[in-house]
Amino acid sequence: MSHQHTSEQYPGEHEHEFQHEHHRFETLAIHAGNTADPLTGAVVPPIYQVSTYKQDGVGGLRGGYEYSRSANPTRTALEENLAALEGGRRGLAFASGLAAEDCLLRTLLAPGDHVVIPDDAYGGTFRLFAKVLSRWGVDFSVAHTSDPAAVRAALTPRTKVIWVETPSNPLLNITDIAGLAGIARSAGARLVVDNTFASPYLQQPLALGADVVVHSTTKYMGGHSDVVGGALIVDDTELADELIYHQNAMGAVAGPFDAWLVLRGIKTLAVRMDRHCENATRIAEMLTKHPRVSKVLYPGLPDHPGHEVAAKQMKAFGGMISFRVDGGEEAAVAVCDRAKLFTLGESLGGVESLIEHPGRMTHASAAGSALEVPSDLVRLSVGIESGDDLLADLQQALS
Repeated sequence: MSHQHTSEQYPGEHEHEFQHEHHRFETLAIHAGNTADPLTGAVVPPIYQVSTYKQDGVGGLRGGYEYSRSANPTRTALEENLAALEGGRRGLAFASGLAAEDCLLRTLLAPGDHVVIPDDAYGGTFRLFAKVLSRWGVDFSVAHTSDPAAVRAALTPRTKVIWVETPSNPLLNITDIAGLAGIARSAGARLVVDNTFASPYLQQPLALGADVVVHSTTKYMGGHSDVVGGALIVDDTELADELIYHQNAMGAVAGPFDAWLVLRGIKTLAVRMDRHCENATRIAEMLTKHPRVSKVLYPGLPDHPGHEVAAKQMKAFGGMISFRVDGGEEAAVAVCDRAKLFTLGESLGGVESLIEHPGRMTHASAAGSALEVPSDLVRLSVGIESGDDLLADLQQALS
């Protein structure tokens, strides 16, 4: 069994930390947490595929490591990197995005507590609240988080968390993070922001007043559709210590190879996101003019209701687009089936472009609920291929 590390014992905190006070994002992505190996000088952190560590006498830990559920040097490198990119004091890496969410919610909540969640949250997040946490006495209300009045109306004296996705999955709604941070503070609640769609390159919620940032690192952070992972980043050291305790107690940590893959993916995050955004902008503009498309949901379009807020809090508008197809559900499914370069598949954020029908795929768990998505909706994860080739594929799929 392992003992929990205190903040004073946090592995790697003093030995490996990259001094990044004056460095910009692109530099942090490559260097934060990526200290050269002291034994060999290897410029990439090794994969410490190890479960336990030799102690120099009872309690004599080398670098604070004793058991890899509690801490692992490869995971430490990733966690330092995550914290630096989001401007937080602590990052925690998990086996999946939902594992990160589960740890966070069981740390912050107790039976009888209440949460406000978005009316278009990711289906897995909704399932976690509706089918898992509800059995343990945690209640939730659904609100359109783009509307501050709707969020205020959903609050109760028992509200401990306001949960936000911005941009949201899959309707690409935008929430004013700074505005909701003020509402959360007034209510004595924590503001949690799922930053998966934006990535820290485009948006940094902690700087806007959020208490916790959540990521599925499977998506843009990993970026290559070859790893599943999750993360939490916080700036409050007391909350960080509580989360670290629960991370160890619950055990759904990122394995060393998975941590290494995410860390490798992050190094190219900035350049990938630039291309994702460039391609998505071109595609969104094409879709707005297509006769078979009834509505395009992309915050980069000037007529998007969240465009001004997105322009204020994001560097660019991201690589995710949803659109509605004339002809209803069967027409939308047919578009997904006809696409060739866009791969029919779930997930998002990889270098390859994906297409899916949310109602039958990623958001099937929300069917019949307040979070049910339109049946004529198609979601795109725009990759970094040639923009011309992607446009041609969508045009033939819509023909």
